[in-house]
Amino acid sequence: MYAPERQQEILRLARDGGRVDVLSLAEEFQVTAETIRRDLKALDRAGLVRRVHGGAIPVGRLDFEPDLTERESTAADEKDRIAKAALAELPAGGTLILDAGTTVARLAAAIPLETALTVVTHSLPIAARLADHPGIQLHLIGGRVRHRTRAAVDAWALRAYGEIRADVLFVAANGFSAEHGLTTPDLAEAAVKRAAVAAARRVVLLADSAKHGQEHFARFGGLSDVDLLITDNGLSQEDAALIERGGTEVVRA
Repeated sequence: MYAPERQQEILRLARDGGRVDVLSLAEEFQVTAETIRRDLKALDRAGLVRRVHGGAIPVGRLDFEPDLTERESTAADEKDRIAKAALAELPAGGTLILDAGTTVARLAAAIPLETALTVVTHSLPIAARLADHPGIQLHLIGGRVRHRTRAAVDAWALRAYGEIRADVLFVAANGFSAEHGLTTPDLAEAAVKRAAVAAARRVVLLADSAKHGQEHFARFGGLSDVDLLITDNGLSQEDAALIERGGTEVVRA
């Protein structure tokens, strides 16, 4: 089978199943994993699929959401740099909200032990990381817990965020752009993010550059709602300048 024929079949499988993975494709077509990666790269360049950790999804699946384990291993170095840069935004002795997200979780893990803060979160993994921190007064928001993100959602969570004010929110997004704003695949999770944005005086978006230009099913705000974007240097200077012209400060870690 020639490469164009194989790529056409890979695209069909992706559209039929919603996702393809490298190892399964390599076994099916009796080629190396590196050959499949080149095929996926070609399809990605053509705008037909979007590469994700271990495989690809067809373009147009706005509701696709990788699981927590997959997201934790994606762009790990970039997320670590973003989390380190975000430490400078911690309010001295203040109150912050930590949204559910793997980059935000890295920030939580990096908070120095001598730091004194009040932290509010609806993320079970983040709460677990901070539960034994000696300087943090931790408030865990309740609600229905989504299996894919381990985040509390729905009425209890929305009501709780409606009753507080915080100095800073560190928020995550699956996609961000000047055109489409801040998006995530799940409507319930988007509603909680929107409530958290409304509860904070200052909003800091932590998002690696691969999420720039991505669009997902549920919109929870615009870049105009974000005071500061901390991303990695994969975001071009031109794109950073465009975002800053809209009023959002950009830090490229």
